[in-house]
Amino acid sequence: MEQKVIRELTTGEILERLEEEQRQLTKLKLNHAVSPLENPNKISAYRKTIARLKTELRTREMRGEKIEKKAIIK
Repeated sequence: MEQKVIRELTTGEILERLEEEQRQLTKLKLNHAVSPLENPNKISAYRKTIARLKTELRTREMRGEKIEKKAIIK
């Protein structure tokens, strides 16, 4: 997911997407531990997407927007 697309999302949508991406990353890691993934670069892609989402949340927080962080796992 590109940063340009992330900027267009609302804060609520970003929080939902972040939670879902973290869930998918956990599943991928578990599956990879059991048997090697066909494309292990997917793990890296999920981590980068999570970082982009968190960066956008932090940027909005610095601008003074109120963000409800109860949905963020880490």
